[in-house]
Amino acid sequence: MNLYLESLGCDKNRVDSEKLLSELLEKYEGAKVTMDPAEADIAIVNTCSFIGPAKEESINTILELAEYKKTGKLQKLIVAGCLVERYKDEIRKELPEIDEIASVKDYVSRLDNQMKRVESGERYTRYLKIAEGCDKYCSYCIIPRLRGHYRSIPMEQILEEAGQLVLEGAKELILVAQETTLY
Repeated sequence: MNLYLESLGCDKNRVDSEKLLSELLEKYEGAKVTMDPAEADIAIVNTCSFIGPAKEESINTILELAEYKKTGKLQKLIVAGCLVERYKDEIRKELPEIDEIASVKDYVSRLDNQMKRVESGERYTRYLKIAEGCDKYCSYCIIPRLRGHYRSIPMEQILEEAGQLVLEGAKELILVAQETTLY
């Protein structure tokens, strides 16, 4: 079984995507990651809905991947992330091509406690999420409603994950959070 993952949006989403993919590889024993959606049995889209163009990109990506159900070997399309969190009911109604959805609140607290990740980009530069959510509720920002209240990830957990990333070849770790200065 081949898994394909498309991660859209911010670097925090990328961290979640790497952890989600690792979790799926454990769930589907013998599964492999493919970089070609035409070869995927299961495709996962981790969406963004921060601004209009991000929503549009997420929807277009979902529709593009859904085409592989007709032309490729794709059996299941899973959509996760902020777009799902924000528009769960509409997505179920308007996008019947989707087989499963997972909103941010369905998985993010579980993933923040997970160390295993599947590299999804530059091997030597990796992102390390140090917190989740935000308490600011700025008028222009939807993040607190999507990601919940601000929560720091415990320092010992961050150090353990950083050590693991270094063992995997990381030379540069970039700390990410909605609001890194609150840590």
